[in-house]
Amino acid sequence: MSSARKIRLGVNVDHVATLRNARGGVGPDPVRAARAALAAGADGITAHLREDRRHIQDEDMKRLRELPAPLNFEMAATEQMLDIALKIRPHACCLVPEKRTERTTEGGLDVVGGRERLAPFVAELLRAGIRVSLFIEPSLEALAAAKEIKAPVVELHTGAWCHAIEIGETEKAEAEFARLRAAAAETERLGLECHAGHGLDFDTARKIAAFPQIVELNIGHFLVAEAVFIGLEASVRRMVEAISQGRGA
Repeated sequence: MSSARKIRLGVNVDHVATLRNARGGVGPDPVRAARAALAAGADGITAHLREDRRHIQDEDMKRLRELPAPLNFEMAATEQMLDIALKIRPHACCLVPEKRTERTTEGGLDVVGGRERLAPFVAELLRAGIRVSLFIEPSLEALAAAKEIKAPVVELHTGAWCHAIEIGETEKAEAEFARLRAAAAETERLGLECHAGHGLDFDTARKIAAFPQIVELNIGHFLVAEAVFIGLEASVRRMVEAISQGRGA
């Protein structure tokens, strides 16, 4: 696989909705944010419709689906979310773990222990013509389970690596980076499309973009936080540039 292949950037607009919901009004509008991200070079939009609707709302998903760009619908593997996804028909659905008490997604799906439960969701979404990815830990066992239940795409959880860097745990960061590298290589052997995301900033996105197997990064909170200081379009442009530098393009 050529290392010069462009990596797609999916911009997650969840936390634009978090800001809106803090005041209970109509702004800032996540759809306006999505348009700005696309104008700045993003390739698609990601949004997580949580069961408690703490940020993105049902109407947001409908409006995001109308944009002229791929929508990646992050969702828990529940019947309610499956019904919504089948009605909206996004370009893609990423199955993620979800706990009501967590501030953000804390880890990957338990694909190994949840094969039987997850397989019908994967099959139903694929039958509807929706690309399916599984948000997983960078482990060979999780990858093998994803392949077994016929998910065509996996998104490697980069959160543990990014957090270790943030708190200065160098050895753990190096170990997590090695896990990510090995998992990315294994996706190619298994014939899985490889994405990555969670906790990435300009520097970590630049570094992981060097993995030739990765074809998409999904990044949200950092871009929205950086937008407070430099604006969303500038934030996205800088991320596009960082990813391009990492890929060597």
